[in-house]
Amino acid sequence: MSGTSKTKISRRKLLKFSAIVLGTGGLTLGFGSPLLAGEIAVSTPSRLTPDQALKQLMDGNKRYLSKKRQAPHRAFERIAEVANNQKPFAAVISCSDSRVIPEMIFDQGLGDLFVSRVAGNIATDEAIASHEYGALELGVQVVMVLGHERCGAVKAALDGGEFPGSISTLIKAIQPAVDSSLGKMGDRWENAVKDNVMLQVNRLKNSSAIARLIQEGKLTVVGGFYDLDLGRVTLLS
Repeated sequence: MSGTSKTKISRRKLLKFSAIVLGTGGLTLGFGSPLLAGEIAVSTPSRLTPDQALKQLMDGNKRYLSKKRQAPHRAFERIAEVANNQKPFAAVISCSDSRVIPEMIFDQGLGDLFVSRVAGNIATDEAIASHEYGALELGVQVVMVLGHERCGAVKAALDGGEFPGSISTLIKAIQPAVDSSLGKMGDRWENAVKDNVMLQVNRLKNSSAIARLIQEGKLTVVGGFYDLDLGRVTLLS
């Protein structure tokens, strides 16, 4: 076999191997294409530690606060970059409140955050399962339960009474936090919101899958409080 034939075979194998590793799904990209770099970024597991992932999340909120938002990964080209694969570095359980949008608050973009939203930022069985998947399969290194100032779901639990439809299921999930906030110094509503965040954090940590990842140093679960007036996220754990 000639040296030329060997070279051709070597290149053919290399190109075939590269296509498998990058998972381009049939996209034809040149080696100088910016999309190729994007595919490598989203196809390679994140090398962030849980502490680094949390810092990256909080650094985004600092940019948001200082009006120095980078709005990363929001260009139209990003759609193609993450179409066949996702590797979010962080996950957020936030309230459904229209004023609390994790991607904006943390200055992130497409493919960066794995988010579930439910009134009262409750760690339902479905939400816990979702974030088990995010941690085990997608490789997120930090999960934040994000409560917010003047949460309506928490206020409803504080006020009590009868509720139509399935709203009572939300109240039942939040009630232990309302009870634990009784007698604490400060604003009762804000105390209940923060206690509810930690209640949901503990529910996540009670997952055997999540607990194992925490023990192995591959994941951290934290609570956060979002100030509606200032836009600031404060860590609670």
